[in-house]
Amino acid sequence: MNAIKIVFLTMFLFPFLLAGQFAYAAPQWEYDLAHSRIGFDVTHIYSTVSGYFEEFGGTFTFNPEDLAGSKITFEIKVNSINTGIGKRDSHLRTEDFFDAKKYPLITFQSSKIVQTGGNNYDVTGTLTVKDMSKEITLPFKHLGTTAHPLKPKHHVAGFNTSLTIDRLEYNVGNGKFYKMGVVGKDVDINVSLEVLREK
Repeated sequence: MNAIKIVFLTMFLFPFLLAGQFAYAAPQWEYDLAHSRIGFDVTHIYSTVSGYFEEFGGTFTFNPEDLAGSKITFEIKVNSINTGIGKRDSHLRTEDFFDAKKYPLITFQSSKIVQTGGNNYDVTGTLTVKDMSKEITLPFKHLGTTAHPLKPKHHVAGFNTSLTIDRLEYNVGNGKFYKMGVVGKDVDINVSLEVLREK
């Protein structure tokens, strides 16, 4: 194929290639906060204490056909912690644990998303709690995408993930209560998300 034919073929195909690129570009979704939850479980002597964060935000850009252009971030307001007991929540906000006044946000910012099989994805990124930032991998499961039954102009998608972190690695406590056998150091985090976007 001579150079002139290559130029004309490129000019002919370029609009279609460009259209394909935009067709599969990762769209922006919004967290449906009323139907999403960032929860946790931690041991207290023999029992398990459960809680969640009432307020969080961030960005959710996702398309399985454009993982390079997909990105997930969270900003969690520490003051919104809720374990069902106000006195305990107030203690968790102090310097003994989260020191919410000095470190008001827990953040996560993805750097890479890869498909691991089917609707399962590894989302690698940086988790920052207090003054500590560590790279972690969240095993996300895409539960599905459909037209929203109650919002005809929107699509809704579902995702969940869970992992266990050592809170002492993020300076959430100095180990005093762990050594006393009162509060465990391993925290199970469970995230359930519904995200929305216009059709």
